[in-house]
Amino acid sequence: MNRVGLGFDIHPTAPDRPLILGGVTVSAERGLAGHSDADVLSHAVAEAMLGALTLGDLGRHFPDSDPRYRGISSLRLLAEVLALVTARGARLVNLDATVIAQAPRLGPWLPEMAKRLAETLRVDLDRVSVKAKSPEGLGLLGREEGIAAMAVVSLEVEG
Repeated sequence: MNRVGLGFDIHPTAPDRPLILGGVTVSAERGLAGHSDADVLSHAVAEAMLGALTLGDLGRHFPDSDPRYRGISSLRLLAEVLALVTARGARLVNLDATVIAQAPRLGPWLPEMAKRLAETLRVDLDRVSVKAKSPEGLGLLGREEGIAAMAVVSLEVEG
């Protein structure tokens, strides 16, 4: 049986923080605020995987009230989500994700983001698509007040 999950995450920009997307540190004037490393791409992927199996959201599994998760790599959280998914007899078929950001332009970093996600999810690179989209100056994302990401996953579940 196949299951599909949709994930979304958004974080406000913040000074004095690195910008980490898909586990890659991107050269930028501002990073993202959050309890963990605020990697919206990894968060969206994890949310999609949890959603495909109706396992709730990241906040349920890794609450921001828990000091263990302060500053944690979101790829570590994604690896833990993968363990939950695998324990339920599911495997990732494919991932399609989009980061929505006015700046910086993300094209040069997209291949490395896909590679890091594929490694973390233990799948071949040809199963992982990472794209970027500009909000064309519209809304809070267009004003560079935040960055968002969306992800869709397909999981194959035994039984």
